[in-house]
Amino acid sequence: MANETPSSPSIPSVLRAYAAPIFIFVLSMFFQLFLLPRSFPTSHYDVLGVKMYGSVDEVREAYEAIASNWDSDSGDARPADFVKIQYAYELLTNLVWKRDYDLYGIDESLHIIDELEKQYAVEDFGKIKIPLLEAVSYEPEREGFMEITSQDFASKLQDSKPWLIQLYSSGSNSSAQFSTAWRRIVDLLDGVANHAMVELGDVRLVTYLAEKKTTGQVLFRKGLPSIVAFPPHCKTADCLIRFDGELSTDAVTDWFATTVLELPRVFYHTKETLVPKFLSKVPPNKVRVILFSQTGERATPSVRQAAKDYWNFASLSYVLWREEDASFWWNALEVESAPAMVIMKDPGLKPVVYHGSGNRTWFLDILEQNKQLQLPQLRSTTSMELGCDARGYSRAGFETATWYCAVLVGRQSAELNKMRETMCRVQNTLSNHEASDEASKDPSVAPAASAHKNKRLTLAWLDGEVQSKYCFFYVQSETSYDTCGTRKSPIDVPRILIIRYHRNATESANLEKKTSNWPKTVWESEADDVDPAAQLVVSYDGPAETPEIIKWLSKMVEDGDSKNLPFYRAKTPELVPEGAEPMRSGVPKSVKATQVLLRLWNRIKDYLADPRMGPTLLLGALLSAGSVWWTRSRAIQQPVQTTQQTPTNQSDDNADEEKKKKERKREQRKRNAKSEEVPTSITDSEPKDAVQILSSGSDSD
Repeated sequence: MANETPSSPSIPSVLRAYAAPIFIFVLSMFFQLFLLPRSFPTSHYDVLGVKMYGSVDEVREAYEAIASNWDSDSGDARPADFVKIQYAYELLTNLVWKRDYDLYGIDESLHIIDELEKQYAVEDFGKIKIPLLEAVSYEPEREGFMEITSQDFASKLQDSKPWLIQLYSSGSNSSAQFSTAWRRIVDLLDGVANHAMVELGDVRLVTYLAEKKTTGQVLFRKGLPSIVAFPPHCKTADCLIRFDGELSTDAVTDWFATTVLELPRVFYHTKETLVPKFLSKVPPNKVRVILFSQTGERATPSVRQAAKDYWNFASLSYVLWREEDASFWWNALEVESAPAMVIMKDPGLKPVVYHGSGNRTWFLDILEQNKQLQLPQLRSTTSMELGCDARGYSRAGFETATWYCAVLVGRQSAELNKMRETMCRVQNTLSNHEASDEASKDPSVAPAASAHKNKRLTLAWLDGEVQSKYCFFYVQSETSYDTCGTRKSPIDVPRILIIRYHRNATESANLEKKTSNWPKTVWESEADDVDPAAQLVVSYDGPAETPEIIKWLSKMVEDGDSKNLPFYRAKTPELVPEGAEPMRSGVPKSVKATQVLLRLWNRIKDYLADPRMGPTLLLGALLSAGSVWWTRSRAIQQPVQTTQQTPTNQSDDNADEEKKKKERKREQRKRNAKSEEVPTSITDSEPKDAVQILSSGSDSD
């Protein structure tokens, strides 16, 4: 058989096959010839004709050589050239500026060249005032700022507090101008975070803290000063957070409080929005704190830290003080002027107002003193602390055998708020009983007042809707649905209960023995799983008047202390953990997404300025072209080898095929012959060697 020569591939098919390598090659050339030169403009050394990183003496010699040949009257002399030369000379002969330019590429006064070129575009360069740059010597230590170096960096960052660090240059005009704002930032972060400054001369520490390009070179993307932070309990480079915003007091402090500390925001409200958007949304177990501001500036980090620390006790809000609203605030809260701080506790109680602006300690002391409601709420987190739990002990101590808890039970309603106000008056009367003179003392108040003073009597209130099982356990009457559970009718009836707790030493010892780690016996049942303290509950049915309630409480305490009441124990339902108000802290998701896109874009720009990208793309183009050529050459050689087979091989293949056909025919004939020899039934024909054997009892004998 004659050999067949494959046809040559067409040019379009070749171009399609090599499209990817061609595209990568064009991209590498475009990057190398157009993009890369824009990332590496002419340096100041090139302007003076000095080698890169030349010494100050070499810079002076080059400048003097240019100045000696410079003639302002010649037509070749241009003010723009003089400005560039003079600028390069002043920059490179200042040791601090030269260091910053050589090591970090910092040139914060470069805009002066464009400004002077426009100003002296048509004038004689002899009229240009020199020097062009004004030298700055910035020394933060004179202003009381703490400076750290690579030698003491590790030792000073041992504590768990967060750190805010400024990278600055002693010759940077921007760093010197930022000094006032930095002072304010340091004051606002007092007690919340530590602060320090690092000079660019400490190359080792700056390299550790500063951002880096893809080539590993230190980069100050926003110029100087540069601000970084370490969050609490982490001082490694992986935790480092960089500030990329505007260098202002408000922007830096807000970024640090939100991103680094993840503190909740404290929002501003007006007189129209204060009630619907703040006061009505605060949970009933929390104190309301209103801060009046004259400036309208954001909440300081210390205020936001306090809002986080006291989140379970108080909610904070700001109000911008306006003179036209002065009468409204005086009538509503008795606020005369700003700054002021208003504490609102139980319903019906007069707000507590503090005028003036104090320091952080003053502010925290006020919050600590007023973090609790006057009439505390009985919750799963407060029952043990209040002594209103049969599994616990009295507030008076573990040795106290008998104590009491007066609980106001009801659903959230105007009726409950009114009764809470009444119970607050009851508590104030009991607290002030000892301070009153002997003539005004009522002997009927003494038992309750004494028990309250000795912490054997606690007053609290309970949300009967949220704690429905607990409420129904104590309020067992036909009208309990008016007090406990979900509201099924417009009727809300708050009730006052007094619970007497009593611990018996013998019974408590037996209970502890039963509830020990030993396994229960077959005679013990779940009925033995009861609370250690016995409980007796009495409901108040009298008028909602303070004197009557106090007399009733005194009577209950007196009877409970003097009479031998039965020791009855039961299993009290668990208080339901009430959902805490969610704390919205940290950076919002939309802002985080924007920051991620910005970091991605910055990384792309860094790669576009990387001189290694051009050769890398060119190498990729060559490898891709080689891979395409290898694949195509193998695809072309395979059919050629198939068409060039020898006649001998073809004849051998034909012989093998004929042999296989004969074998198949032979097998088919054998199968047909066997099918013809088999009889339809084995009884139709007698075998040739068959012998008939007669039995012994046959007739043939």
